[in-house]
Amino acid sequence: MKIGLLVIAIAICSVSYGFGEGLSKGQGDAILNELRQIRTLLERQQQPPAQPLSPAPEKVTLKLGAEYSLGRGDAPVVIVEYTDYECGYCNLFYTVTYPGIRKNFIDTGKARFVKRDLALDFHPNALKAAQAARCAGDQGKFWEMHDILSANPDALGAEAYARYARDISLDAGAFKACTESDKHVEDIRESGKGAGSVGITGTPSFVVGTVTGDTLDGIRIVGAQPYAVFEMVIKEYIAAQP
Repeated sequence: MKIGLLVIAIAICSVSYGFGEGLSKGQGDAILNELRQIRTLLERQQQPPAQPLSPAPEKVTLKLGAEYSLGRGDAPVVIVEYTDYECGYCNLFYTVTYPGIRKNFIDTGKARFVKRDLALDFHPNALKAAQAARCAGDQGKFWEMHDILSANPDALGAEAYARYARDISLDAGAFKACTESDKHVEDIRESGKGAGSVGITGTPSFVVGTVTGDTLDGIRIVGAQPYAVFEMVIKEYIAAQP
């Protein structure tokens, strides 16, 4: 919008200087008046519109199982993330928002972070990347592979996975055999079906709440939201603890 205003300003100056070069004063005044009206309209459009009231967060319920997680098992708040390793917005969450959540809530025992897969069909590398993470998990290094994949959504594929496996000292043969098999494919797809059951169809998406037994009752957060959004929700659940 600022560029538009600059163009209008330049045009006004150009017309002003052009009075003596073929334009009559009346023609010039008419053009200047029209340009000023356009500038006024653009300036009005720059004003922020009134913000609509945000809808109440949608409450959802999830069943938890034996899945990869970080943080204390008895943490008062649980965060479930549905991710796709080829998703640019997942990378944005991982690089910008996640470090603060990790430092202030996961590492301090206030929240447990659960990772689930939602490999989107239109991302050709998503399923294999999720499989690579789980195959690394078979050797006790899920989170190491997860961190590399999350940081490199544009560097995926068989050669990349083999290189990452070497970087984290995996048994290369066992890892290759695992990624070339269908060992974890069904679990990855089941994870995606679980997302659909609570209305999650895109990544990254989250459910944040509290756990009773194996049931997570919380609210759904969609998209690579800023840290402040998660901080507010987590603190509200912590404050509500008896």
